Amino acid sequence: MKAYTNFNLKEYNSYRLSAVCRNAYFPEYDEDIRSLFSDPDQKKIVLGGGYNVILSKDYYDADFVIFSGTYNNITLKGEDQISCQAGVDMKDLSEFALANGLTGLEIYYDIPSSLGGAVVMNAGAGGEDIKALLIDVYYYDPNNDTFNTITVEEINFEYRNSFFQKNPEMIVCRALLQLKKGDSDEIKAKMDKTKEARWAKQPREYPNAGSVFKRPPGRFVGPMIDELGLKGYTIGGAKVSEKHSGFIINHANATGSDIMELISNVQGRVKEKFEVDLEVEQRII
Repeated sequence: MKAYTNFNLKEYNSYRLSAVCRNAYFPEYDEDIRSLFSDPDQKKIVLGGGYNVILSKDYYDADFVIFSGTYNNITLKGEDQISCQAGVDMKDLSEFALANGLTGLEIYYDIPSSLGGAVVMNAGAGGEDIKALLIDVYYYDPNNDTFNTITVEEINFEYRNSFFQKNPEMIVCRALLQLKKGDSDEIKAKMDKTKEARWAKQPREYPNAGSVFKRPPGRFVGPMIDELGLKGYTIGGAKVSEKHSGFIINHANATGSDIMELISNVQGRVKEKFEVDLEVEQRII
């Protein structure tokens, strides 16, 4: 296990915000997970790929456990199942499936996420989500100091919710996925089409963490922000994207406080004009 003191998290959050933590740990084995989390009273902040996260502070007097670049083994089971650890990047996982002629993961070719984060959030797009591929998940329970397996039925997925969101102390270790044999050319074509469509609509040329707000009932976030004339609205280095106003981008060395102030101002303006309370979809740390 790798460990660092006074570690800058800039490369481990997709906004590319500079934020230093007291200690950072990169687990490599199951026993690393046990050693880091076996005492539930010693709180640690868990990061996957840092894709759906806002680091709101410049410094954290806290320990971070980062599942990125390590704890990322992928294994083919039989002809059409994949076992993968929580630190696997979903892009890498989709490419592994392609290399083995397996279909089902194409949409994740350009969804920024780690496997662990995808499981916790039930990540998906275009009517597809991770729960449809899951057989079971192996996780660590610090309350009982045990490693357990939970089936997809027992996880009780809901829209962007799951057993793991309701029990955030549980640590996803790996997942077993059920895919199908497919035509490699068709799989690659769908991956490329998915990427092209997202890049056409989303501000991928700037650091961002995806859609900022959850969609409120009966409304769309982007049109409300557009109507308020807030495309391009800027605080410090943070800006409402001119390409897609549901995104906030780091266009000039933004800080976490820049992003948080921008979010607050947008929420206030939307509330005043439309009587709608925008809920932040991203995880604020």
